Amino acid sequence: MVRTNQLLHPQRKPADLRAAATVLLLRDTPNGIEVLMTRRSMTASFAPGAYVFPGGGIDAADAAAHDQSTRRPTQNDLHLTQAIAAIRESFEELGVLLARHVDGRHASSADIARLDRKAPFAAQCKAFDNGQGLELAADEVFVLAHWITDRDLPRRFDVPFLVARMPEGQQPVADECEQFEPLWVSPAEALARHEAGNFFIIFPTIRTLRRLSAYATVDSVLQACASEQPLWTSCPRAGWLGGHEARYMETEAPFGELALVCPDGQLQHTLDWQTEQAVPLLKNVMRLTAPNPGVMTGPGTNSYLVGDAATGYAAIDPGPADVAHLQRLYDAAGGDIRMIICTHSHPDHSPGAAPLQAMCQQRGKGKPPVLGLPSAPTARAASAFTPDRPLLNQELLALTSIGLGGEMTHTLKVIHTPGHAANHLCLALLEDGLLFSGDHILNGSTTVIDPPDGEMTAYLQSLDTLGAACAEHDVQFILPAHGYVIGEAPDAIAHLKAHRLKREAKIRAVMQAHPAGTLDDWLPLAYDDVDARIWPVARRSLLAHVQRIGAMAT
Repeated sequence: MVRTNQLLHPQRKPADLRAAATVLLLRDTPNGIEVLMTRRSMTASFAPGAYVFPGGGIDAADAAAHDQSTRRPTQNDLHLTQAIAAIRESFEELGVLLARHVDGRHASSADIARLDRKAPFAAQCKAFDNGQGLELAADEVFVLAHWITDRDLPRRFDVPFLVARMPEGQQPVADECEQFEPLWVSPAEALARHEAGNFFIIFPTIRTLRRLSAYATVDSVLQACASEQPLWTSCPRAGWLGGHEARYMETEAPFGELALVCPDGQLQHTLDWQTEQAVPLLKNVMRLTAPNPGVMTGPGTNSYLVGDAATGYAAIDPGPADVAHLQRLYDAAGGDIRMIICTHSHPDHSPGAAPLQAMCQQRGKGKPPVLGLPSAPTARAASAFTPDRPLLNQELLALTSIGLGGEMTHTLKVIHTPGHAANHLCLALLEDGLLFSGDHILNGSTTVIDPPDGEMTAYLQSLDTLGAACAEHDVQFILPAHGYVIGEAPDAIAHLKAHRLKREAKIRAVMQAHPAGTLDDWLPLAYDDVDARIWPVARRSLLAHVQRIGAMAT
């Protein structure tokens, strides 16, 4: 776990959550699904003027109405209460009633006209038709998603997004108090109108509509929700991008970085990639991205500085021999670089080590050792590298200071991780549960395994090694050489390994179907889900998988 004294921003408690429920009322049309949306009041305390799905807070009366509701055998009490709340809110806000008579008939517009939308809801349904009553059709309401309002917002809700088929014969009529202008709209049209600037919708609505647009019919949506579990759960995080607020779900690339830098949801961190300034991630960790963006490097190679002004700094992956980049690294560390560590010898990682060392020495700052593993004979000529001293597996590299506040130590543990390169290593910052992964784990793509220096079995075994290190040292964040910080480190490693093995299974199936084929024959079949422009690079990893499959067969 990250030490709180290394966090950049003071800790604060996010606003308390309020239980709520919202429902997507759906209908089929010749052109696909449409969803019922309505515009919130311009004076509403939350998302004024936004187009939303009907819904609102859950109250005690919703939980007390279980005996007036039908339910599925698999529908638990919480989901039943949420469904009742959504039914009530749909009635109060839009005059839509998901309810049935005792003979099974759905409530009609005439039935709804006999009810008062401002009077207690459950009591009216119970007393309807001289006590025969209306049963709330909670069994027709399914859980689609679970949203928790972002940590930075002053009003926060814990809300399931539910789905139900719009009852036939009913027409929505807004209450003209909380909701206005009900309309039926396809997910694609709603998103297009939002992009055009004339249909304001908030982040959870946008993401939900995007997911909903993948379904062709109402039945397909309801079938997808049959497990009773939300298809996704999210509490988004926000940062700044291009000068504007930008929000991200857990599966999106910047989420882990925002969780590390602003764990309590402070809207402080800028996500724009740039090469001019070091980006603080913690008080003892800075990232400076080299100006070498490209297909293989993404936004550029990340160099990291670990330490502080009292302990001095370790520079990890100084990058290419770019004088301006090395100068910025030197300046960010105040010239006090105690060691230079290369995760491996590829030309976007290690060539800057020697000139950075010379820069420190020439300016009277000492000669920090260049550390790492020497390149193997299998390395390409451009990846030749000889450190001042080879690092031992499990070796500890410590930066320590003693001052008025006591001792401060930042300890990097060396973990040998061959696979992407024969001399690859990763580093765990033990006190803060961080893993500097070099190219072994990337954010947004899978690393290339390029034989003979790259080897797939070694790569997969190294993932297991990193997974064990995460468990041993409570590592929660991965700082890759390309891309943003990755959160939920153990899950990310497990997912990456599963992805690699899934690809390998696909390759094996292609090879079995085309036993006389070549790499060039198998490539478009095994990587048909990858942009063809990436195939020349993917071909290297294909070879690594084929070699592994062959070795396992012998």
